[in-house]
Amino acid sequence: VQLVESGGGLVQPGGSLRLSCAASGFSFSSYRMSWYRQAPGKERELVALINGVGGSTNYADSVKGRFTISRDNAKNTVYLQMNNLKPEDTAVYYCNVVTWRDWWGKGTLVTVSS
Repeated sequence: VQLVESGGGLVQPGGSLRLSCAASGFSFSSYRMSWYRQAPGKERELVALINGVGGSTNYADSVKGRFTISRDNAKNTVYLQMNNLKPEDTAVYYCNVVTWRDWWGKGTLVTVSS
C-alpha cells in the first residue's frame, strides 16, 4: 500500500487549497479513506472520511461547512477541498486507509498565515 499526499502550501486566511492523495496497492474503491491532521504540539486528529461503498462522508465539527472530502475511484485518488481556511487549520495533513493494518502517507504541510 502506498499513499502519496500533495497540494499543501502557504495560504492566507480565508483562502482555499485542495489536497490530493494518490493511493495504490489495494482495492481503492472498497475502502474508507480518511484525512487526518496534526498541528505542532498537538495530537493527530480526524478531519474527514469518505466510505468506499456509497461514498458517505463525515467531518470534524471544526471543519464542517468549510472542507469537502471526495474521491475518484477511477483515479484511485481522494481529495480534500479546504475553503475559508483559518490559522488554526495549520497542520500536516495525512491520508489514511485501514486494510489489514493502518496505512499513512508522509503528509503535506498546510500553513495558513498572513
